[in-house]
Amino acid sequence: MDRSADEYRQGVVCALGCYLIWGLFPLYWFPITDSGIGADQILAQRICWSAVFAVLVLLWKQQGGALRRVLCDFKLLTTFIFSSLAITLNWLVYLWAITHNHILDASLGYFISPLVNVVFGRIFFGETLNRYQRFSVLAALTGILWLALPAGHLPWVSLLLAGSFGVYGLLRKLAPVDALTGMTLEALLMLPFALVYLGYAALQGTLVFAQLSGLQMSVLIGSGVVTVVPLLLFAAAAKWISMGDLGMVQYLGPSLQFGLGLTLFGEAFSLQKFTGYAWVWLGVALYIWGAVRDTPKR
Repeated sequence: MDRSADEYRQGVVCALGCYLIWGLFPLYWFPITDSGIGADQILAQRICWSAVFAVLVLLWKQQGGALRRVLCDFKLLTTFIFSSLAITLNWLVYLWAITHNHILDASLGYFISPLVNVVFGRIFFGETLNRYQRFSVLAALTGILWLALPAGHLPWVSLLLAGSFGVYGLLRKLAPVDALTGMTLEALLMLPFALVYLGYAALQGTLVFAQLSGLQMSVLIGSGVVTVVPLLLFAAAAKWISMGDLGMVQYLGPSLQFGLGLTLFGEAFSLQKFTGYAWVWLGVALYIWGAVRDTPKR
């Protein structure tokens, strides 16, 4: 088999694996949704176990030198401080959505996210928007307003997820560091705060971890694995397939989340809500169509 064709297939498999894991996250977290543990403690546990697993993988891959170089670069380190705050906010909002039956809102956020990246690219990097991208952003804004006006408030879960992930992507674009080193540093930067928070909860008698079942404890401990592994798959996919192909696969995640929220979790989905989502989906379709037209054939 031709090497380039083999690498392309490996890249597609890695991309599918990455977004499949992200899309099935609601199922992964399901055992602890009724455990009495709040999104704040789940977040703190996730940070701790992600730091542990990321450091182990970093040492196994012998990339400790890359981490030290970032720590010695003040500008890079400052960028990662802010990116760690952005991804922490993203995780917190997502975990809140999962534990409060807002999976559909979470999926909408990740449908919107690539369109946020388009806007950020225009604002911060002067990237030119083609007509499909312009109409895709307008369609998404129409959908958001359609959802907001009858409800009397913006779909804040969706917007916070899309906005925080967009900011995270923007900051990581400014920091040319590989995915594993970056993820490890972000987890380590947030680790002291997570440990202090869990310690405070223990002193107050509100720490829930010890009262959880074996399965629920395993979910929290395993959160480090399901956080780091998709990032490694994504990094591998980005090396072997084009960004255009990767962009097409990214909608697998929110599509799976939407399907789970609508069927397995039985979340309400009114006609008014469907119309708002349909506008966003139209924006996504325009974005994909524009990307397909502008991507040269391999």
